[in-house]
Order: sequence, then C-alpha cells, then structure tokens
Amino acid sequence: MAIEISNPSELHDPTGFGYSHVARVSGELVFVAGQYDSDAQGHTTSDDFATQVDNAFANLGIALRSVGLDFAEVAQLRTFIVDHNLEKLAVIGKKVAEIWGERPPTQTLTGVAALALPGMQFEVDAVAVRG
Repeated sequence: MAIEISNPSELHDPTGFGYSHVARVSGELVFVAGQYDSDAQGHTTSDDFATQVDNAFANLGIALRSVGLDFAEVAQLRTFIVDHNLEKLAVIGKKVAEIWGERPPTQTLTGVAALALPGMQFEVDAVAVRG
C-alpha cells in the first residue's frame, strides 16, 4: 500500500476528531488545490455550512477521479473554516468519517476570518499518493 496511516500510542487517539497523526507515503504525490462549494462558474451555491462541506468534498472527489485516484489515496487534508466553532468541527468530523471511516487521513484544520470569495465558509485541499 502506498499510504500507511498510524497513530502513535503515546499520542491521543485523534480518529474521533476526523484525522490521524501520521501518513507515511511512497509513490507519486498528487496535490489537489482547495475545493469548495462551487457551481460551474465558481460561485458558492449555498449559505448552509453542512451543504458547503458536502459539496467541497464532492468536488475533491471529482478532482481525484480526474487523475485516476479516489479518497482512499488521500494522505493529507488541509481544511479552512470561516468562524470556526465546535459545531462546524462536528460537521467536518461526520463527513470525514462518512468518507474514510476508521482510517481518516492526516488533517490540519485552520480557522480563518475569510476565504477567497464572498460566501465561502469552507475549503479543503489534499495530498494524495499514486502507489
């Protein structure tokens, strides 16, 4: 396998928060730029945070499939949340668990004041590995 996910026993178990501590990779790295809730013209489609998260991850899936990869090959996520709070964290954790189950990739979450376009509340980018 090109990605080996691990959580050292000396650190807390982060899987309930939707991430793992370490991803060891071999093979070709693929970087996917920030994906968000966007229509064909690049405009956001919803003011609802959970909808934006769903659509951003759907767009991430499209980007991955365009190069012959899927969510299973993702080693790292970086998520950006406008006005981060625990309710929004729960939404993201639920979505990550839906996609990756008990084997979430590493993830760094950053709370931000704003994102690139008006109305954007969430963005996710990824590093994947082609084995």
